[in-house]
Order: sequence, then structure tokens, then C-alpha cells
Amino acid sequence: MSKFSDLKLKDFLVESVNELGFKEPTKVQEKLIPLIIDGRDVVGQSATGSGKTHAFLLPIFNKLDPSKNKVQAVITTPSRELAYQIIENAKQIVKHMDNPITIGNYVGGTDKKRQVEKLKREQPQLVIGTPGRIWDLISSNDLDVHEADQLVIDEADMTLDLGFLDIVDKIAASFGKKVQMMVFSATIPQKVNVFLKKYMQNPVIEEIPVSTIISPTIDNWLISTKGKDKNQLIYDLLTIGEPYLVLIFANTKVRVEEIHEFLQAQGLKVAMIHGGIQPRERKQLMRRIKKLEFQFVVATDLAARGIDIDGVSHVINDDIPTDLDFFIHRVGRTGRKGLPGTSITLYVPGEEKMIAELEEMGIKFKPKAVKNHEVVDTYDRNRRQTHKKKHDKLDSTMIGMIKKKKKNVKPGYKRRIKMNLERKDEMDRRIKKREEQRSKRKQRKQSSNRYK
Repeated sequence: MSKFSDLKLKDFLVESVNELGFKEPTKVQEKLIPLIIDGRDVVGQSATGSGKTHAFLLPIFNKLDPSKNKVQAVITTPSRELAYQIIENAKQIVKHMDNPITIGNYVGGTDKKRQVEKLKREQPQLVIGTPGRIWDLISSNDLDVHEADQLVIDEADMTLDLGFLDIVDKIAASFGKKVQMMVFSATIPQKVNVFLKKYMQNPVIEEIPVSTIISPTIDNWLISTKGKDKNQLIYDLLTIGEPYLVLIFANTKVRVEEIHEFLQAQGLKVAMIHGGIQPRERKQLMRRIKKLEFQFVVATDLAARGIDIDGVSHVINDDIPTDLDFFIHRVGRTGRKGLPGTSITLYVPGEEKMIAELEEMGIKFKPKAVKNHEVVDTYDRNRRQTHKKKHDKLDSTMIGMIKKKKKNVKPGYKRRIKMNLERKDEMDRRIKKREEQRSKRKQRKQSSNRYK
């Protein structure tokens, strides 16, 4: 594994990653940073938590020229929360520059009039924001990107899912002839692939494998809610031990509100984030969460890719997301930067198939249960299925005999079953031998009749 100092990065960038405690580059950083510095178009396909934000921020800052007061690079991301996260990372890098650059932060729900007035005075050197607001400012001729030569499309699959790909297409078309494009995504759907072919010249496509689909520092629990009040179960889990910061994810805004109301009624101080909350309020909430004013946060998947808070000790999945990729994004909020974390997934029997699909993706669960206000190990939900498979190898007669013998557990019953099995195998061999002999005789008879 190389070091950041081996990646042709300027000294202030190495200082910034050292301050963050990054000892060595992740796989995606190690592979893509040198390519981006060399001016190549890249597609980085890697899982959440793989370090892709710095995989594009570091080489962009490596190229930015503080003496040129114009837009040099644009980074689009599909959610406000993600944009704020990238902006915070960029500001941390700026602190280490001798000649700091200016960053334009453009997301929906903020004061556009104020942004326009500021743009008339000065154009930012780096633009970060959501596609809708960035395009709004470009189309009104307030934001000038025609001389910019670097464009990042972060979370391309989510950009497509939220209907922003056409807007990103317009943004890309506003650039000059020479633009280096960097696309990062957990998956590359077909429509995204068509977009890439339109703008990218011989891109380097790197699919960064991970040894485990979720961080090995995460303890991944699975708890059945059969016959239990789910709200009460969540409350019990939150009050067992001393969690540092817990994120609770639910599929719908209505369900988030239900959990929030229940937990507040139990006397817990809980924050709530979903798409129905006004952008300004959401931003204030995120600021307060980062200051640890709340120990518990209930959120929809809108925030799953946008919450990047150090020290999330637990993630609780109230249910399994219909898009299983979001499960990985949820769980990826804990166990970051090598810290331990616990993910707890609640499920009902009807969700067995979705659990099985997650397991096929390489996710391993530890079966748990809550008893006497304590989390304990429990049985594997597949134990009956495994037991049944063993019996399927026998015919119904032998299964019945085994069951009958087990009812009357007497000394030597295992030996007798073994003898019966061996006797049955011998009988099967004799029957097979007789059938083979009968078949040979029949063939000889047919052969002799043919020549008569």
C-alpha cells in the first residue's frame, strides 16, 4: 500500500489528510488519484465508505489555481446533505492552503437572490451543490462555467433515481470543449452508461472490490419483531447500554414521524430528518446533530447517503429498504474510519426473502433477541430449513421410521437405524442388479429375433 505522499499530491493536501488521521489511501484513492492528476476521465464504482469523496477532492485541489478568479471545477451531488458533507471536507482542505480558494455552495432551498448578488461580485473557483440549483444559476447566466475544465458527478445512480440526470446533462453541455469528467457511483445503471458514452473520452473504469460489503468493524445483528411492539423494541434497544449516537432509519416519512413521536413521549431527545422538513430547518438540525445535541436521530433514506457524522455507534433499521442498496448506505453510517459500530436490523417473517437476498450479496447477520432488557444470542432462523434438507435425502418410509424410533429413545436405537439403512441400501443394489440383468436378456432376445 502506498502513502499519500507517493501520489504526486502537493504538501498542503498531505497535511490535510494527516490532520484527518488518514494513514494511507483507500483502494479507490490509490487507483484513481494518479489517473485524475494525469487528466484522465474516470468512472469509480465503489461502495459507500470507500473514501471516494477524497478520491476526487484531492486531485481537484491539486490542480486548482488560486490566482485565477473563475470557476475551475464543478461537483454535483443529488442531495443537500451530501453537498454539505463534501463542502465540509473541502473547507477542511482549504484551511491548509497558503492562498485559499473560494467555494460556491449551491443547493436547493437556499437564498438564490443572495447567491446571485454574490456571483455578480465574484465567481467561485470551486462549485459544489445539487444539480437543480447549479443549473438554475447557469441558465440565468449568473454562474459562468464555460472555462471550467473539471466536472464531478457524485452518486450517479442516486442522481438517476431522483430524476436529475437530464439536468446534469445540461450542466455538462455548458462546459467548454475540454472537460475532464469524473463519475462516482455504487452501481452503473444502463441510463447512466448512455450518459457516460456521450461525454467521456476513453474513460478509465475502475470497479473497486471490497473484501466485505460492509465494514468488518461493524457488528451486524438481526432481530425478529414477531409478536412484539416494534416501537417498544426500538426504545428498549436505545436504552440498553450507553450508545454514543444512534441513527434509526425507516422507509417512509409517516413511519419516521411515528417513531419520533413515540420516543419523545418516552422522554428521549430525538431529532427527525425527512424530505418534508424545510431545507433551512434540516441544515440547522444537521448542525445540531454534529454538535451532539441529540443522541438519537430518526431519518428516511434521503439522509442515508448524506449523514457523515463521526462517532455513530449504532444504526437501527426499522425495516428493510425496498432498494437493498440503501441497506448498505444505512449501515455504512457506522463503523467508519476503523471505529467499531453496531447495525441492528428488525424484520418480520414476511421479509425473509429480502434477508436472504442481502445474505446472497455477502452480508452476514448475527441472530439476536431482546430478553429481560438485554440483547442475547438466539437461534439461526434457517435452522428448520437445514434440518429438513438432511431428511430430504431419505425416502418417506425411512423418515417415518426415524421419527418413530426417536419417540421411544432406547439404548441402541441409532445402531438399529444404521442397520436398517444398510439393509435398505443392499436391497436397492439387488433390485438395480436384477433390472440390469432383465434389460440385458431383453436386448439379447430382440437381437436374436432380428436375424431369424
